[in-house]
Amino acid sequence: MHRKFSLFMAFMLAVSLLFPFSAFAEDKYFSDEQVDYYKNLGLQGTTVNVYNWGEYIADGSDGLMDVVHEFERLTGAKVNYSNFESNENMYSKLAGGGVSYDVIAPSDYMIERLIDENMLLELDYSNIPNFKYISDNCKNCYYDPDNKYTVAFNTGRTALIYNKKLVKEKPDSWSVLWDEQYKNKVLMFNNSRDAFAIAQAILGQDLNTTNEQDWVDAAELLAKQKDAVNPVYVMDEVFNLMESGEYAFATYYAGDYELMVENNEDLGYCFPKEGVNEFWDAFCVPTCAQNKKGAEAFINFMHEPEVAFDNEEYIYYASANKTVEENEESSLYGSEAVYPENPPESQPFKNLPQNILELQSTLWNQVKSGKMSSKSKEDERRIYIISAIIGGAVVILLVAAFIHKRRKGKEQDLSDLWNEK
Repeated sequence: MHRKFSLFMAFMLAVSLLFPFSAFAEDKYFSDEQVDYYKNLGLQGTTVNVYNWGEYIADGSDGLMDVVHEFERLTGAKVNYSNFESNENMYSKLAGGGVSYDVIAPSDYMIERLIDENMLLELDYSNIPNFKYISDNCKNCYYDPDNKYTVAFNTGRTALIYNKKLVKEKPDSWSVLWDEQYKNKVLMFNNSRDAFAIAQAILGQDLNTTNEQDWVDAAELLAKQKDAVNPVYVMDEVFNLMESGEYAFATYYAGDYELMVENNEDLGYCFPKEGVNEFWDAFCVPTCAQNKKGAEAFINFMHEPEVAFDNEEYIYYASANKTVEENEESSLYGSEAVYPENPPESQPFKNLPQNILELQSTLWNQVKSGKMSSKSKEDERRIYIISAIIGGAVVILLVAAFIHKRRKGKEQDLSDLWNEK
């Protein structure tokens, strides 16, 4: 009897190893129906190239799901996963050509630009049945009103994060980022759109203004900040730098504050009174895609309730998946930073005309390089004044020399006339 039982157990073990999707073994995360769905997509041996924000997908740490691994396990496909730091960097990579990404996750205003420039493929929603889980406030958004190209991923807002040990009172305005007492203690967005938005908010501008002078004014304000506090321009480096306790302020996204405060309880946040940017990130398939079916399967997988839940637990952004927001077991359930009961004044970013995009890029480079700073302008004024003084002196000397020469010429003429007499 014991020998028969041992043989049976050995047989079961062999079957589970040979047939991992067998009904003999219960899947750790997914139902039989989910397992069968992905197994039968016919993606075995294919590759899905995913281009996403850094720190934006659960990777198996903290006891959470390794999302990419689970997708590969269920589908038999291979995922090439790479990261970008900003929408602008992602756009440059796509526009430059020579790349093949199947799934990208840009933000709202960049999605508008990609649609305008015919750089996205329309989605086949029959391959994305989990679209049914998307919250209503993440459907038919201004950047894709007919839901042709996108499936929302996450939403969020910018926030001002501060170190309570270095900042005496809780701030309520972006203007503290210009306070000279915090020189070398400020971490600032290293992307033009978010950085300009802070200056625009202080100036009371529309974040999507098409008035060129508005952008110049905002750039000049950013240049004054560079002179006053010498900010460090960062993106994902903000986590380690702010958690270290060395910096007083950081501009970043509210969900990331929740991650930072877990590692440094002395951190706080606020939504400045001048207003913040509210954003949506969404999955899209670019025209350079080589595996559209695999891309749509990946997008669908990211909105399996189990996947969406673990992913929010990892990245701490508000999920567009309504099953997550409704889940009381979520670490962010009731978080005022991520799901504020009284949302702050906010504006979304929208795509801008080409002339404004080019101006923004030029001004941003000038701000970061110091060419727009008041110091460099003062230097220019000094050089101009010195040049003017030197030029004036040269003119005076030339005039004096000319008068002297004329005078000597007249004296010589008189002398010659006297001698003749």
